[in-house]
Formats: sequence, C-alpha cells, structure tokens
Amino acid sequence: MTEWIISDGLTDYRAAEAWMEARAQAIAKGTADECIWLVEHPPLYSAGTSAKEADLTDPDRFPVYPTRRGGQYTYHGPGQRVAYTLLDVGRRGRDVRRFVQQLERWVIAALDSFNVTGEVRDGRVGVWVTRPEKPRDADGSPIEEKIAAIGIRLSRWVSFHGISVNVDPDLSHFDGIVPCGISGHGVTSLVDLGLPVTMNDLDIALRDQFTVVFGDTPVDAPPVRFALPVQPA
Repeated sequence: MTEWIISDGLTDYRAAEAWMEARAQAIAKGTADECIWLVEHPPLYSAGTSAKEADLTDPDRFPVYPTRRGGQYTYHGPGQRVAYTLLDVGRRGRDVRRFVQQLERWVIAALDSFNVTGEVRDGRVGVWVTRPEKPRDADGSPIEEKIAAIGIRLSRWVSFHGISVNVDPDLSHFDGIVPCGISGHGVTSLVDLGLPVTMNDLDIALRDQFTVVFGDTPVDAPPVRFALPVQPA
C-alpha cells in the first residue's frame, strides 16, 4: 500500500530533502510505507548531479540548491505540483530505466485526464506537449514545450525526489536557467494551454492514474496533510 501525503502552503526545499531521506531510510528498513508526497516550493532553482554552471543564466534571481538527484537545473515554485515518489524500486524489479518510464507514463496518463497529449522525446528528459497553434520553428517542425520534469535519486533501492508538473506557475521564472540543459524549447503549463485546472484537479488525476501505471493500491483513506516549514525570509 502506498501512502499519499499533501503539504499545503510552500515547503522549504532543504526541509523536504531531509524528510525524504529519513522516510527513504525507513522504507528501506521496512518500518514505513512507500509514499507519494505532493508539495509546492517557494521559487528556487535546484541543480542535479549533471548540472552545468553555464545553464544557470541568472544565478542571483532565486536561491539555488545543489542536490544529489539526477539531472540538471530545474525550477520549482508556486503553481507547480511537485510529486516526490518514495517507492521501493528494489521490490519492483531493480530496473531503473523501467521505473523512470513508469514515471513518464504516470504523468502522461494524468495529463490525458485533461485531454492533454503528453509525449516523451529521445534525448530530452521530461514530458512535452506540441503547440500547433504557435508558429513553427525555423525548420518547419512544430513547437514543443515542456510541461513536466523528472529527476530521481535512489538510496538502498528506494527512490526519492520525483516529478514536477506545471499547473499555473509563473513561466518567466524558468528564464533564469536552461531547464534540464535543453535549449531551443520553451515551457508551458496546464493553464497556459487554456485549461482551468487546479492543483486539486491534478492531485486527483495523479492518484487515479497511479494504480493504472504502477499496479499499486493507494492507502484507502484521504491523503494525509501536514506542513513542513516554509522558506525562511
């Protein structure tokens, strides 16, 4: 059974990392259930283990947090749903590639709940949407924009960090980085696509599609709600 947790308000990034590490250790020891933890963060940039300094184009704009998750630079902030996935990949076959593909399918299935077609692209991490209403690129190819990012870390085969889906963040906040090291493509959100989707709407879609993709049953109870400290002033 997988526990679902929602933190209202804005969760401090370092406090979130510490909580995840403790929970991942408990899952590995068999003293805690797996869980999906849904949060929002204050505006910040996080740097994965493959982050390149040149991709942080505005280092003074928001706090920058080096982290041990995979991937490069990403943005977190209000209006973006971050879903931390604390799951036992060891009992799921120890296949990291398959696990990442499941995360991608999970996002795509949730987006499909709103009639949004999410897609993956070779060489481009994350989930993308095509914008046929926008002018095409110089080579005539359709505009594709990123709507969700993926970055995980494993400790004793338990995953943490996870996915982020843009519901209605300030998209200009992505301008301070080259998101995930991928240039030449923009970012979008559900609201930017013209959909009046709320954070709660997305949470429901993620929960509904979790069983479909992972074959696990969420704990048969409303999500637990708790709050860690917000970003200090």
